[in-house]
Amino acid sequence: MSERVLVYGVGVTGVATARALVARGYSVVAADDHVTAAKSSFMSELGVELVESPDDRRLIDLLDGVDSVAPAPGVPEGHAVLRFAAAKRKAVYGELDLAYEWEQSRPGGARPMVAVTGTDGKTTTVTMVEAMITASGRRAVACGNTDVPLVEALGMDVDVFVVEATSFRLAFVETFRAQSSAWLNLAPDHLDWHTSMETYEAAKARIWRNVVPGDVAVGVVTDPVVARHLDSLRCRRVEVGGDRATYGVRGGVLECPSGEIIATTNMRRSFPHDISNALVASALCIEPRLTSVEAVAEALGTYEAPHHRIELVAEAGGVRWFDDSKATTPHAALTAIAGFENVILIAGGRNKGLDLGVLAAATDRIKGVVAIGESADEIERTFVAHRTVRRACDMAEAVAQAASLANSGDTVLLSPACASFDWYGGYQERGEDFSRCVTALIASARGSKSKKSSPNKTGARK
Repeated sequence: MSERVLVYGVGVTGVATARALVARGYSVVAADDHVTAAKSSFMSELGVELVESPDDRRLIDLLDGVDSVAPAPGVPEGHAVLRFAAAKRKAVYGELDLAYEWEQSRPGGARPMVAVTGTDGKTTTVTMVEAMITASGRRAVACGNTDVPLVEALGMDVDVFVVEATSFRLAFVETFRAQSSAWLNLAPDHLDWHTSMETYEAAKARIWRNVVPGDVAVGVVTDPVVARHLDSLRCRRVEVGGDRATYGVRGGVLECPSGEIIATTNMRRSFPHDISNALVASALCIEPRLTSVEAVAEALGTYEAPHHRIELVAEAGGVRWFDDSKATTPHAALTAIAGFENVILIAGGRNKGLDLGVLAAATDRIKGVVAIGESADEIERTFVAHRTVRRACDMAEAVAQAASLANSGDTVLLSPACASFDWYGGYQERGEDFSRCVTALIASARGSKSKKSSPNKTGARK
């Protein structure tokens, strides 16, 4: 009789997990708090029963009929399915553990895994690593918290997995291990998922739960929490930042133990966090000998950050407009603001239960603020005593208000410090709307100038 598994949550990762379990001969039943037609269709194609929003009694019945639970990353740590599973001593397998254990039994041997966690910078660092490995002639895939879950990536023809490891995924880790792994930073986030900062930190720390002496652990030690956890490990430790860093920037050049990597002037973008992420990615690749220094330099010379991460949208009238819609926490927004002087900040949205008041620490770089979304009141309270604050009821108005505050030499920065779900379906949609509004505003301004400068019948020379 095959093992029976309850997959709870059938979004992108849940569907991939259910598909992988069925393909490997497991018996699967699924449940989800918000069933859609698409989710029902996916489960029907797999021949898997899908239960919608089970109450406690139904949930207990489901658990009684299975051997283990595979929660999707969106299932928070306080969810009833996890509480009842613990009470019934049912094994809980997250995506990372399932994929890792299946990969270990792969005919021909397991392929290397690189993993990155942190509150901010994960996606950029993961895609940097992917580019570095590709530049070396090996095949890599960025997976985990991307469009490709790790359980799905196992079936791909690749040489190295580069895993974006969120706290949601790491919270369930018991066996997952990456030969090369990094922790970038820790700041308040996802407190609507985790029950406290302590459990959030503990989840992040599980990236290093199973390291062995030959593994490489990379930590940005300017973050005291990361430094503390790194210092406790019994494996090869690499520090980025701080006095003992073996990967650092000196004289405008990124360096590693074997010498120079690349000058910052040869990188497409070199904000402070870009340099830190590049150093971490370099260490993740060079230390375990996944790539050469030359391949790392080649990748960094052509690397472009993913969209909506301090992305230049336009420059007009001496004002630069940047889309940093991915900044959904104050920590991320402060990181972006640190790269500029004379900022007109557009901030606000749906607060994730975080203290937006910490944004006041960047007041010296901010000239004016446009407050948007559900948290506009909080944004206004944070800045009103120090800077001019305008409010906007939609993105077009926010862009117009920002333009009225900006002069030549200023930067308008959409770095909301909040989630987007009050006005949008996601940060991508918010960033795209911002870009459209900026483009339309600039085009309108140019059109007005053109009309004013064109002679008409009464003003034309005879």
